Amino acid sequence: MEDRAIVDLYWQRSDRAIPETDRKYGRYCQSIARNICANREDAEECVNDTWFRAWNLMPDKRPAALAPFLGGITRHFALDKVKAALRQKRGGGEVPLALEELSDCVPGGADPARSLELEELKQAIGDFAASLNETEQKLFVSRYWYLASVEELSRRLGWSQSRTKSALFRIRGRLRRVLEEKGLW
Repeated sequence: MEDRAIVDLYWQRSDRAIPETDRKYGRYCQSIARNICANREDAEECVNDTWFRAWNLMPDKRPAALAPFLGGITRHFALDKVKAALRQKRGGGEVPLALEELSDCVPGGADPARSLELEELKQAIGDFAASLNETEQKLFVSRYWYLASVEELSRRLGWSQSRTKSALFRIRGRLRRVLEEKGLW
């Protein structure tokens, strides 16, 4: 079923909206949630929460593209679940590691006075990602948006983990230089 037809089902409040969404985007959203949560049950809960949130948002909002809309919601729920788990136990894991890696390139501390700067930062990171070659872009987005593990990225690319880590290190270094040049770091 086409995305527009699925969105129309939400707007009509049809009972078919969620099953059709799950049929088309269930695996996609599960993949995002599993990369972040690393737990099948938590990932399933995040996806179910995504369908509920989509149901509640659709009458007021018609997404331009359904996949990123749903993926963003899923990512949000999965990150919240990981943050909650980390508050309970300060353990390791892939998500904190990936976010820590990226924090070396991005200035921290969000407050209302910095909202304009954060918008500039978001634009600069988006422009940076768009400037990467296809392989680097997939690597950057998979690691720092979808929070895929280095092991998984290495397997997908057919690279050693050492080569993957080195490529990510170089990409982060270039990002930091770009942000420094723009006065955002």
